[in-house]
Amino acid sequence: CAAIANGARGRGHCDRCMWCAAAGLHVIAMPRERNTLPSLPKLGLGTAAIGRPGYINLGRDADLRDRDERTREFMRENAHHVLDEAVRLGLRYVDCARSYGDAESFVASWLAQSGAATSGVVVGSKWGYEYTANWRVEVGAGEAHEVKYHTAAQLAKQLAESRENLPSLALYQIHSATEASGVLENEEVLDALAALRDSGVVCGVSVSHPQRPSIRRAIEVARGGGPLFGSVQATFNLLDQSAAAELAAAHEAGMCVIVKEALANGRLTERAPDSDKLALLREEAAALGTGVDALALAWVISHPWVTVCLSGASTVEQLRSNADALRIAPLDPALHARLSAAVRQECDEYWEDRKALQWN
Repeated sequence: CAAIANGARGRGHCDRCMWCAAAGLHVIAMPRERNTLPSLPKLGLGTAAIGRPGYINLGRDADLRDRDERTREFMRENAHHVLDEAVRLGLRYVDCARSYGDAESFVASWLAQSGAATSGVVVGSKWGYEYTANWRVEVGAGEAHEVKYHTAAQLAKQLAESRENLPSLALYQIHSATEASGVLENEEVLDALAALRDSGVVCGVSVSHPQRPSIRRAIEVARGGGPLFGSVQATFNLLDQSAAAELAAAHEAGMCVIVKEALANGRLTERAPDSDKLALLREEAAALGTGVDALALAWVISHPWVTVCLSGASTVEQLRSNADALRIAPLDPALHARLSAAVRQECDEYWEDRKALQWN
């Protein structure tokens, strides 16, 4: 690893190194040149599934009460229970977005009532999508659950909203940047983000398909003589492994790498349709005394360049199952390579399958 190469053998190693961690060597943090997040446990909590009544995760109808009863009060209570369990399990990063329904306000009310129990919790959010479902599980023909606006006016509007909810906001990310949206070339937006960075908030970018060009561009963007973005968030999992090289390059450049959709919205859990891939995951998970979900998450966090991998759990029970990934990671390198080869899917096919998922 980098630390050993730099003469740290016998006293420490890079805090992202799965191979040294497997050998039981002491963890030290490597210095970073960018404005970035503090050292965090490798599993965090995403709030896309707990901040609003509908989402695209497989089987979500079975997780929560009947959709007509998913009131704001019920969803707030459920979110608080999941957040309480996250802290109990040692998770310290919580990821929100303006388009995740009431996720920001749920996290804010939880922080206010939990007090000292939330010490060390780092909260990030995202701007760029407007929530338009109006607390519905399904929307009408021609309507959308969320609409993208990657403009300086939208940034100003949603940053004010996020700061009102979350005064201690640590990370603010562009939501689903793509080449087509042009946001990474929008000088007015980039200048506004630079001012935010200079105020002490880490600026990040989340990306959507096609992810790789946007990650490469995010690494390059600079303002005021230094890099603008301190983090990148991307989809990366056993099925879609296509962005691995770009995410590793982002880490090498000093950026935090946050992984979303590590369970492919349920397609890497027991809720997936039976297949040879699922059978293999079941077999390997059983050998480790864990579940398919934890194995798939452990595969992600075993990559040395992953800073935080998000659990998208809807319930306390799901989160407990997901968190077993921390017990079994890092995976044996031979098992890691075997799963990589056997489960991967073509990138375009993966995103076509994702597009077909139904809100529930």
